[in-house]
Amino acid sequence: MTATVPKQAPKQPPAAPERPGPDMFDQDTLPAPRGASRRLLGSLLRPHRRRIGLAAALLLTQQAAVQAVPLIVAYAIDSGVPAVRDDDNGPLIAVAVAYLLCALGAGLLQYTFIRVSARVNQSILLELRGRIYRHAQALSLDFHDRYTSGRLISRSTSDVQSLRELLEEGLQEMLIILVSLVYIGGLLFYLDLGLGGAALLSFVPLCLLVRNYRRRSAQRFSRRSTAIAAVIVKFSETLNGIRPVKAFRRERANDAAFDELNRRHERVNGDTILEMARFVVLSRLVAAVSIAGIVLWGAQRVTSGDMELGALAAGALYVRRLYDPLDRFAMILNNYQSAVASLDKIAGLLAQRPDVPEPERPVELPPRSAGQPGREVVFDDVRFAYRTGGEVLPTFRLTLPAGQTTALVGATGAGKSTLAKLLARFYDATEGRVLLDGRDLRDLTMAELRRGVVMVTQEAFLFSGTVAENIALGKPDASREEIERAAKAIGAHDFIASLPEGYETDVRKRGGRISAGQRQLVAFARVLLADPSVVILDEATSSLDIPGEKAVQEAMVTVLRGRTALVIAHRLSTVEIADRVLVMEGGRIVEDGPPADLIAGTGRFSDLHRAWRESLA
Repeated sequence: MTATVPKQAPKQPPAAPERPGPDMFDQDTLPAPRGASRRLLGSLLRPHRRRIGLAAALLLTQQAAVQAVPLIVAYAIDSGVPAVRDDDNGPLIAVAVAYLLCALGAGLLQYTFIRVSARVNQSILLELRGRIYRHAQALSLDFHDRYTSGRLISRSTSDVQSLRELLEEGLQEMLIILVSLVYIGGLLFYLDLGLGGAALLSFVPLCLLVRNYRRRSAQRFSRRSTAIAAVIVKFSETLNGIRPVKAFRRERANDAAFDELNRRHERVNGDTILEMARFVVLSRLVAAVSIAGIVLWGAQRVTSGDMELGALAAGALYVRRLYDPLDRFAMILNNYQSAVASLDKIAGLLAQRPDVPEPERPVELPPRSAGQPGREVVFDDVRFAYRTGGEVLPTFRLTLPAGQTTALVGATGAGKSTLAKLLARFYDATEGRVLLDGRDLRDLTMAELRRGVVMVTQEAFLFSGTVAENIALGKPDASREEIERAAKAIGAHDFIASLPEGYETDVRKRGGRISAGQRQLVAFARVLLADPSVVILDEATSSLDIPGEKAVQEAMVTVLRGRTALVIAHRLSTVEIADRVLVMEGGRIVEDGPPADLIAGTGRFSDLHRAWRESLA
């Protein structure tokens, strides 16, 4: 084969590295457009409008029954008791029946309200968790490289839990309190204008207390949410890196770091509790003074004949009911502030848009003819720079003919993995285009692209589940016969059959039940079953021992046959199966040709190959 060195742009002096500015991903709360939290909440509530309306009607009716009780007491004092003195028990019996009916009706209505609201709450939480999960998967690799998985876990666990507490406990209590305040205020004015005015006036200092508490507690709850997220991030990071933790004896250092984060959360949580305690004490003081003043003033009016005794008794009960929920109101405000902080964090996450979006007007790849060996890949004036660093690929041109296996070699940081990620469209080029059979990758849907291009990484990640399920990942509807045929073609069938349950053996977390080489064979069987036209292998043998590498290389030959392949390798034994070798340095191709020609030459690949041979001696 005659290799053509791709045209390269004139070499430019390296640009001075840009000093990165503050990264928004260092913050726990991501930025979101104004009103994003309200719109998110509205979108969650909108599908349940009818049930919410029914719940509101039930609550209004239930509170009407509850708040009718003091009026019944007033009637009993002013009319029922005098009638008994006149040997007329009818009014008092009517009072007893009305009281029982109100109690029974209020109980039944509250039970129905709880059932209806619980269904709405669970549906909202189910939808929200699903949105977070789906959105996290849709976001680009750039996002996941910069925003820790611990924070994502915090969004879908502790933050959703805060909303659950508000919806299932706090919101119901808050609605009951607000409805009861409206009913009680109206009934107090109905009983006596002066009594209603005095009760309304006593709420002025309480409103000021609530306003101050909301402002101060909002800050503390935001800090508390951030503190618990930091604890989750540290916990998740430690467990994901448990092997290096053990290898480098980092247990004590991690304990100290985790203890500091845990204590910070304790301090912030303590500040939140103290703020609530301060509000409760002050509000109780205002309530006690107000009730005492209203009762004394009302007693003077009863004595002077300006008010009925029953009206004062009912008024005292209503005023007491006004202030009874204050302790609960503080807890509700706690739940509310915590939920608001959590909703802001979730809205910030959901406001992030993928850097690799689906096309507005997608196109399809041209159909492959029978026996067509893969597809042509073209890097057309491609330039790429990561957000967090300098330019990785200067203006870059490269053509990979259909069916050709091309190996990429070079020092760490040369741009090999970046090139592979652009071909897999994990990232989009900063400038230029990546073409697959003449189609810009940005014009293909993700489903269309994944059918055409598959990447196998060094780790060969396996999911918890059976061997068969992991092989069928790229073709979920594959039959058992197809799965076994792929495994046999790769050379994985024998070891799979020897597992305790064969193809139904659970490989457990990250495929930890089988060896690294066996995981690679399962990954290759997965690729063969998916039948892509382009395969990318990123350091597929770098973590294997010699026997494991040999088995995987034999499987590689099977996988790459009849496909366009891009193979990144540090082990030069892997390069020997390639039709063409590209040596990269600083994001540019410095050598290009068949392996034998480059080995016979005097360039860098020849030096690398010689050093590799000497290392095996």
